[in-house]
Amino acid sequence: MSTLSDNLLYIAILAYLGAMMLHTADYALMRRRPAVAAPAEAKVLVGAGGPEVAVNPIEDVQAPPAAPERRDWAPLFGKLAVWMTGLAVLLHFTTTATRGLAAHRMPWGNMYEFVLSVTLVGGAAWLVVAIRKPQVRRLGIVLTLVEMLLLGFAGLVLYTQVNPLVPALQSYWFVIHVTSVVLASGLFLVGFVPSAAFLIRDGYDAGKRRFPYSLGGRLPAADAMERLAFGIQAFAFPIWTFGVAAGAVWAEAAWGRYWGWDPKETWAFISWVVYAGYLHARSTPSMNRRLVAWIAIIGWLTMLMNLFGVNFFFTGLHSYAGVQ
Repeated sequence: MSTLSDNLLYIAILAYLGAMMLHTADYALMRRRPAVAAPAEAKVLVGAGGPEVAVNPIEDVQAPPAAPERRDWAPLFGKLAVWMTGLAVLLHFTTTATRGLAAHRMPWGNMYEFVLSVTLVGGAAWLVVAIRKPQVRRLGIVLTLVEMLLLGFAGLVLYTQVNPLVPALQSYWFVIHVTSVVLASGLFLVGFVPSAAFLIRDGYDAGKRRFPYSLGGRLPAADAMERLAFGIQAFAFPIWTFGVAAGAVWAEAAWGRYWGWDPKETWAFISWVVYAGYLHARSTPSMNRRLVAWIAIIGWLTMLMNLFGVNFFFTGLHSYAGVQ
């Protein structure tokens, strides 16, 4: 099972790569449809010294025959991209499930397995969004790229052999706490994508044409992305809150105190404060939406710090055996 999981990981990465390429084709082939202004009416004189009458010039001039419109391949590539993403998520799920079967436990015992699970939630959540909201599926370029990079990093840098849980993790609170943290982290990953895309599209709408705003012309409407980002992160925040609270209860049972400002606890609290600030700012009508989106991006950066930075650069009670 362990070998099967390892092999499926790289097949899943290739599937995410294929989905990203199809999303890119969908984005590149989508044609911009500029608004066409209504033709101006021309005033002409009817008879000698007669009154002016409004005449539409299009009605008086025979239009040339329209050239045949070339076929728009973008919808086809978009649908194929969603199907390929679904295949990648299925392979991703099988990778994670076989890892858990090989270890005879939930696959969250180390940093490698945690990244597998978080990205699985992110991929599955994005698949639901892409199916229910086809107008935003082009954002799958970014999502599949992030999935591919995180899985590649996990396989090349974080990989560890299957091992039993260390005694400190052998508790029913392990499932309760880590399940909620994995779910919230994966959802925050998906929420980050439309937040970043909103900034690009909003800048493009404001007339900015330098990179990366030049990419905004084919992105979905800014308002749609901003609402999507808010909906996902508002859904994830209570789950994250429960995860942090469950971790505090587990800490009291394991270490005799609810909170000790361990590096992992500290950055989890920082993430909570940033996302709470995001939701408060989003609910304030006078708050600039660009600033709100930047707060969401900062929130995801704190999540990355909590996921990677704390494990690499700090030592605390949450470090059990190397990179975990």
